Amino acid sequence: MESSVRTTTLPCGEAIPVLGQGTWKMGEDSRRRSEEVDALKLGLDLGVTLIDTAEMYAGGGAEEVVAKAIAGRRAEVFLVSKVLPSNASRAGVQRACENSLRRLATDRIDLYLLHWPGSVPLSETVEAFEALKKAGKIRHWGVSNFDTDEMQELAFLSDGDKVQTNQVLYNLVRRGPEFDLTPWMRKRGIPLMAYSPVEQGALAHNARLTAVAARHGATAAQIALAWVMRQDGVIAIPKAGSQAHVRQNFAALDIKLTPQDIADLGSAFPPPSRKSGLEMI
Repeated sequence: MESSVRTTTLPCGEAIPVLGQGTWKMGEDSRRRSEEVDALKLGLDLGVTLIDTAEMYAGGGAEEVVAKAIAGRRAEVFLVSKVLPSNASRAGVQRACENSLRRLATDRIDLYLLHWPGSVPLSETVEAFEALKKAGKIRHWGVSNFDTDEMQELAFLSDGDKVQTNQVLYNLVRRGPEFDLTPWMRKRGIPLMAYSPVEQGALAHNARLTAVAARHGATAAQIALAWVMRQDGVIAIPKAGSQAHVRQNFAALDIKLTPQDIADLGSAFPPPSRKSGLEMI
């Protein structure tokens, strides 16, 4: 039976896929561009309609790859991009967004994120995001790489409750957010978007994951993805630069981890017992 892409719901009420397509490191090698475009197109064909990119990735090159992949089918796509903290002032956000729209060859970004906290006052960035919403340039906004204290600061700001997601590093070996960040977000209905859910491929070769994978006729990478996606309010955005990789990621949607699987993975990769700083790569 072919997988169907499950969804989770943003605070605004819009449903989005729990499996997305990441584009970090796409657009860096022109010789691979057509393969990357074809991979994203296949993902769309399969129903993986959330594509995540950023102005930082390949200096805008990843956004140009995305533009080619979504040409003629923009209405199918939930498009996420990010603004650098160095561009997070009122004028900077406006300028950065216009540049991203040009590279993406679209008139709107569905979800626009602040890539990580910076020196510009958060209130100023939120005002700029809200202005972009009013202008129809973006539909929603969120943040990335925000720890619990930064999310709490955001919550107290005017319009801070309009935040739709927080994209952070989260996988089996990076479980730190579970200590207080994910509970805080879950309580408020804010989904977590997990980047590097397979630890940039490192978990694909993990013996402890391979043992669980053998029970499912799956790969270690698919188990790592299934573990992330099994949780309510968590979205995984792995990068897949080839069509074969896209199909492998998609098949992870069919994996139903058993209580024994969860226990074994919890033993091999223990949850945090104390607060630690939010990790980034």
